[in-house]
Amino acid sequence: MEAFFQTYFDFQIIEDNFGYVLEGFWYTIRLSIVGGILSLIWGLILAVLRQLPGRGLAPVRWVAIAYIDALRGVPLLLVIFLISGGLGALASEGVIPEGLGIPRWFGLPDPFWYGTIAITLTYGAYMAEVYRAGIEAVPRGQVEAARSLGMSHGQAMRFVIVPQAVRKVVPPLLNDFIALMKDTSLVSVLGLVETVQAGRDVYSETFNASALTLGAFLFLAVTIPLARFVDWLIKKQDMKIQRGIP
Repeated sequence: MEAFFQTYFDFQIIEDNFGYVLEGFWYTIRLSIVGGILSLIWGLILAVLRQLPGRGLAPVRWVAIAYIDALRGVPLLLVIFLISGGLGALASEGVIPEGLGIPRWFGLPDPFWYGTIAITLTYGAYMAEVYRAGIEAVPRGQVEAARSLGMSHGQAMRFVIVPQAVRKVVPPLLNDFIALMKDTSLVSVLGLVETVQAGRDVYSETFNASALTLGAFLFLAVTIPLARFVDWLIKKQDMKIQRGIP
């Protein structure tokens, strides 16, 4: 037992490397926030495209459905490799500008942006399905009422359907955000020193996993409050449903 605590809870190693792991965790937070916001936007766009009416827009719906199915079926790690390798290769061949193929926007390294793009593309597909469930949960009468008032499909979606749908799906979207935050550790394969990679660097030097334990606690410090917040939102929604509040 003593060996276990010495391997995973060596407070001297934690203290010595706290700043290094915390710096990596700051990359994790930024990846989560930027990737999460972009995923929310992209997912909503995909969900709306999937709901476009009419035979003339059927190809758009098919493309959106195919994209969602494909990105939900491909591992995020593989998407990260494809994005980083593909954009880098296109930039080196002059097909796209170097600033786009090797992005270093806002002073952040290109692995950060490759990871952000991959996270957005993948989690946007997951969130699109969450949005779709929310849109389809809005009573059909709401759509008919909006159209009877002279609203176009786009206006009905913008002013009536989407606002109600978003309120219904906030808890599952936050669950996806928790999963997204944990998956940011996959970006370490590109050399970005985020939380997990920082812990692995310390482990390779000290052969002690205490820095990885510190990284785990940093993740828990964010994900547990978010999980409890999701539980509170679900309970609040259930109470509204029981009271008959829309």
